[in-house]
Amino acid sequence: MNAIRLQIPAHADYIDLVRICLFGIASKMSYAYEEMEDMKVAVSEACNNAVIHGAQGADQDGIDICFEPSDTGLTIKVKNSGLAFHGQDAFDKAAPLPDADVSGLRVGGLGIYLMQALMDEVVVHSLENGTEVVLTKYLNVSAEN
Repeated sequence: MNAIRLQIPAHADYIDLVRICLFGIASKMSYAYEEMEDMKVAVSEACNNAVIHGAQGADQDGIDICFEPSDTGLTIKVKNSGLAFHGQDAFDKAAPLPDADVSGLRVGGLGIYLMQALMDEVVVHSLENGTEVVLTKYLNVSAEN
């Protein structure tokens, strides 16, 4: 299967289109329903971050999504052209909650943690003119045997 590209306006109303496209691709790749739901939540979070944080850039006009299916799994790239996001800071803060104490938790900030929990790999690239989040979910080959 070839790469599938989608470009949506940087507005939350369009994130459902990304989820629908993901569902179609993941279905053809024979992912389990639970895996597809996990991927939909993770990609929604990445797109939502692109809408919220990317929209701070004056030239923000859209979000580019690329679905790259392979024999081993699916990689989804979500790119915006807003202000660069420094992913390492977010990864450093994306630790498990200590003893379920949420008193010190700030609003937002759980997106990277959520994506990491739901996907097999999460990489954030700070670009010269934006940010790219790369999400990968491997196919469960043991389920096929």
